[in-house]
Amino acid sequence: MYSVKEYLHERNEELRHNEIAAYLMFITGAIFFVGGVLMTISRTQNPSWFVFFPYNTAPDPTSLLGLALTLSGITLLIYGLTVGIYYSRKRHWYMQELAKAHSFVKNSVNRKSGQEKKQEIPA
Repeated sequence: MYSVKEYLHERNEELRHNEIAAYLMFITGAIFFVGGVLMTISRTQNPSWFVFFPYNTAPDPTSLLGLALTLSGITLLIYGLTVGIYYSRKRHWYMQELAKAHSFVKNSVNRKSGQEKKQEIPA
């Protein structure tokens, strides 16, 4: 049977794992994005630009791969950062609840030990 502290501790571990996976997704997105931009720039003489996305409208497989890497990279960047912040905030809430549960148990133990000491002291 689980106690509240054990449940909060397990949820905190799970959210920490999800947060690390989200930040790894962010790093993977950065690598894909840079790789796609470098591939597009190196394979074409004069790429067309949309904001900061280089693309080439030539029917060349490498330009299509560069565009795919660039778009998937920016998608992974945005999604990884968003989910990482979400899990971080959620983990912060569980940490606060775990601290409250720990202080509640600590205070109840201190009250019990204080009552026992009062009974042991002769009047």
